[in-house]
Amino acid sequence: MERRLEKVMRTICACALVLTETGCVETAPEVEISEPDPELNFVRGYRSVTDECQLVGETAFTVDFLDDAADLVVCPTGSAAMASLMAETGAPVITQTNSFSFFSIPYR
Repeated sequence: MERRLEKVMRTICACALVLTETGCVETAPEVEISEPDPELNFVRGYRSVTDECQLVGETAFTVDFLDDAADLVVCPTGSAAMASLMAETGAPVITQTNSFSFFSIPYR
């Protein structure tokens, strides 16, 4: 069982690398954003308790990005957590501030 899981994880990593290298996965735009960091209502880690990408709730800033059919997730811009979230979900960045990139991830 452990060997099978290891093989599956290697395959997933290889696929993510290929998609990133061939340009099939969007990367965050490399521009400086002058928008100050807003006050955010962090709910919890998105994929796990320790995930740097966080599910966020409604605030004055996020209200226009909330969707009843998707999770609003924020990641530190340029982080490994952000890169893996984009590779796993294919979600594009919907907006950015100085420190954070925002994603709308539809329910599956």
